[in-house]
Amino acid sequence: MVWKTSHYSGWGRVHKAEGRLARPERARHLTQLSKETPAPAIGMCRSYGDACLNDNGDAILMTRLDRILGFDPDTGVLEVEAGAQIGEIAKLFAPKGWLPAVMPGTGFATVGGCIANDVHGKNHHQVGSFGQHVLSLTLLQNGSSKTVTPKNKGLFMATVGGLGQTGVIQSAKIQLLPCNGDVITVTERRMDDLESFLEALDGSRSTYSVGWIDATARGKSLGRGILEEAETAYGLVPTKPKARSVPFDAPGFALAAPIVRAFNGAYFRRIPDSGQTRVKPIGDFFFPLDKINNWNKLYGKRGFHQFQCVLPENQRDTLRSMLEKIANSGLASPLAVLKRMGPGHAGYLSFPMEGYTLAVDFPNKGRAGALLAELEEMTAKAGGRIYFAKDATAKPETVRRMYPELKKWAAIADKADPDGHLETDLTRRLMLRTGT
Repeated sequence: MVWKTSHYSGWGRVHKAEGRLARPERARHLTQLSKETPAPAIGMCRSYGDACLNDNGDAILMTRLDRILGFDPDTGVLEVEAGAQIGEIAKLFAPKGWLPAVMPGTGFATVGGCIANDVHGKNHHQVGSFGQHVLSLTLLQNGSSKTVTPKNKGLFMATVGGLGQTGVIQSAKIQLLPCNGDVITVTERRMDDLESFLEALDGSRSTYSVGWIDATARGKSLGRGILEEAETAYGLVPTKPKARSVPFDAPGFALAAPIVRAFNGAYFRRIPDSGQTRVKPIGDFFFPLDKINNWNKLYGKRGFHQFQCVLPENQRDTLRSMLEKIANSGLASPLAVLKRMGPGHAGYLSFPMEGYTLAVDFPNKGRAGALLAELEEMTAKAGGRIYFAKDATAKPETVRRMYPELKKWAAIADKADPDGHLETDLTRRLMLRTGT
């Protein structure tokens, strides 16, 4: 197997790594690597911080292990290699009446990454997290293959959401859900403030719902935004615009506070008072930023952070305080999302919990670190948690307060990987497997 020294980064481009990468072409190559040179597996590096990095170490790039191994058109059970991308699966199976049960905000996420982070989507309030639809997975531990199902409760719950620390996920059987077709009908409504937004999210009965929130709004408009509710449908697919690309790092003033406020105001007002309904290709709704190649360069060469937390449903006041702090900071970008989450999750370190999740992007500027630390502390005090797939700044002591089953997970991870070959920059930074 050929190893190549490479420079790579998380999607936020704040944390970077240099190390050897191997890119196996076949399952037998992966088995050989797992036995001879055990190392963490990574996919498309769409986690924002350092979850996908192993600086000064080795990593196995799974992107060529993306084959479909089997599909039952009667039940919707799909067996697929871990490097397969969610967007490609959706594109292939939606015309056949099936979709991945849970899809994150980018179609470039791999199946292995979705399992390792137990991702959630715009229908979490209805169907839970990705791991709840995994029927079985094939796990490689030191070259030995093991089939793991939910009946293997401890190992399954340590693997789903477990950041790749129990072994290399080689393949998985996942349950797809029926869909009405490969287009989606989206209804957009303006929400004038936070309370009306949260009430609308709580009352929504749509299969998919997500909110864009104006993180610069203050006063009576605090928490205003646009609620999108959607259902899949059959019909003619609208003509897709050509993919755009950001060819270079944007200058620092591009996301200056006055520019962001003006953009957010215009974006809010683009929806008429009565709302509007449009038909879109499914990818435009589920993965809206994927049509802009290298959109992360909009934040400049210093990169950006995304803060994402989930707060219990009785913590509306904390959510309001967070939005006030963010708006007053002048650091928010136009990319801010609010969603309602249900109770479903599948692993000891799974992020989802019942309540509200807020995600906001911040350019990597001097004041951002202090703001993120305040928001993380507010999350911990409220009984919430942050999302490892987005995190780049949290401290070990803060995370321990958020994840009560961390010790249980660490014991299983240490047993599966006693020499720490699978550790990543994130697990070391947060001391997830030590000091618990």
